Amino acid sequence: MNILYINGPVQNGPFTIADKPGKAAGIRAAEALNTLLGTGPAPHLWNTVTLAGDLCHRDAPDQETVARQEREERAIAGKYAPGAAPVGGVLTDTTPVVAALALEMTERLLIEGALTVTPTTVHLCSRCGHMTGAVPHACRACGHQGSRPHTRRLLVWDRPPGTPVLARDDFHAHRARPPGHLLTIAQNVPERLILSRTRDHGISLAPLGLDGLVLDPRAGLHVTVLAAAARYSAVQPVMTVTENAAANVAAYGALFRRHNGTRLRYALHGRIPYDDTAALQRLCEVHRVSPALRELFLAWFLPLCSLHLRAGITAAQLPGLLKFWRRAHLARPDTPGSDVLAELRRRVAAGDMRWVMDVRTLSRAIPDYGVTHGFAEGPEGAS
Repeated sequence: MNILYINGPVQNGPFTIADKPGKAAGIRAAEALNTLLGTGPAPHLWNTVTLAGDLCHRDAPDQETVARQEREERAIAGKYAPGAAPVGGVLTDTTPVVAALALEMTERLLIEGALTVTPTTVHLCSRCGHMTGAVPHACRACGHQGSRPHTRRLLVWDRPPGTPVLARDDFHAHRARPPGHLLTIAQNVPERLILSRTRDHGISLAPLGLDGLVLDPRAGLHVTVLAAAARYSAVQPVMTVTENAAANVAAYGALFRRHNGTRLRYALHGRIPYDDTAALQRLCEVHRVSPALRELFLAWFLPLCSLHLRAGITAAQLPGLLKFWRRAHLARPDTPGSDVLAELRRRVAAGDMRWVMDVRTLSRAIPDYGVTHGFAEGPEGAS
């Protein structure tokens, strides 16, 4: 296997996919593309190394009896309908295989001199000791306003002047120009990036002599994708991610996008306006769209469409997209030609998503089964 689409790890917050179906856009898009390529189902990736998760665990009444890892696993399981876990399983950014790969990559980068463990002055919360960053600001762990400077050994990346953290070839797209503002990220991040953080949960850097610190979760997200790719021997993993997410994580993942010949790239997707389910229901009634076809429209077509309309799908575009979708479904052939499918797979592998808006090509790509992906049903089936 060469190319594998994998969702950018979703932050494991207090929600279900039924409540926030947009959170699964990257998962659904990746699954649809992998199915078109004929690859196996990739695992769903989740981000569990969060300060919000630390605070939730600290405040939980059962903190003494439920371990943090178990709490995260329960929360992830709750995202899906009972008994309908993803076929490809789930993978988190603290799974042992991810942690082992992260330490292997970090140690190699230290040996090569790309990363160093260097005494660095940072600010610690004067109340709880949480590392607030290189500049003083209110503590996000306890809310205290005061901080104090402190010099300690940290994992850092000192970028050579002018070294970009993001380039055009970091995006997996055929003839598509990545947003210019993402390519200027290199001009807006400091030359020294701190890649170790104070968290209660994460990939411990103690084996590298950094007790009490974990790998920055933004780097860990990339390692999680690489670990998922290794399971399938995919040398070209493609992370489905929004522009905002890419802007937040790209700099910290710059050194963690390559490993042993594997190269991670980004596929950008836009936001999907799932919120107004009542309006969607009325549209489907007007156009006589069945519940099954509506589910395919929401859970299959719109996620794929979001990879083409990367700036985001607006509510005003939904009526037109629904009409287009219905036309494509009516045009489905009994047996798609093998040459058509081969060309579609070539375009999917190249990251060319323009075919989504071509009725003839789309009609040959539509699956003949319902798409639920194991998620709990949303309001009026809008999961």
